[in-house]
Amino acid sequence: MNYETLLMEQRGAVVVVRLNRPERYNALNEAMGRDLLDAAIQVAHDPSVRAVMVTGAGKAFCSGGDIKGFVAAGDEIPRHADRLTVDLHAAVSKMMRMAKPVVAAVNGPAAGAGFSLAMACDLVVASADAPFTMAYTGIGASPDGSSTFSVPRLVGMHRALELALTNRVLSAQEALEWGLINRVFPAVRFMEDSLAFVQQLAEGPTFAYGKVKELLYHSLSEALESQMELESRAIVAASRTADFREGTRAFVEKRKAEFKGG
Repeated sequence: MNYETLLMEQRGAVVVVRLNRPERYNALNEAMGRDLLDAAIQVAHDPSVRAVMVTGAGKAFCSGGDIKGFVAAGDEIPRHADRLTVDLHAAVSKMMRMAKPVVAAVNGPAAGAGFSLAMACDLVVASADAPFTMAYTGIGASPDGSSTFSVPRLVGMHRALELALTNRVLSAQEALEWGLINRVFPAVRFMEDSLAFVQQLAEGPTFAYGKVKELLYHSLSEALESQMELESRAIVAASRTADFREGTRAFVEKRKAEFKGG
């Protein structure tokens, strides 16, 4: 697919989705919101894709919403904000609900909606020189992109409030220590290390990964017994797959499992 604001490249079973407005530090505009939603739908339904990496072109991951676009909207700012969030939020929902693991590879600054987009991914890896900040209240806005859902669950309420109210900038190492991200890779080989990380996921049991995502995201709102019922249903469903049979045989035969994703 050709997009106005994204570049998509498939490397084996991994699709790299690259935010591509480098001259604007990959700031989110209406076109990018639409493109992200369509790309999420495309990869969710493509059986050849088993893991997704979201990263940025140029020096930034994503600097947030395109502020110049808000200013240019004039009296139509509310409509503009509504359009942006509808598409962005639908894209985030599709990313979280798809079975395939989605990894944010934060190559540079992640601010505002870029911060939220990174936090909405299942896993986050970052370049050692990539800063993170919520930034919204700096322009008199409140957060979007699901960060008010994800961040309190990752770091607790007090730290979430600190990030949102003070716009504190965290280094990649601080973001790792706070529990916002999973890995920090050296800047000089960031893309190589990130791709290797995502490729490991692409070689795994995709159906089981999808059930893991469902279970963990549901666990935030389920009671103990209802969560265990969901676990029972999920493992029974997984036991019907070829990957489950391959995984159990490989364990008994003391070899590495060769999962096919189904």
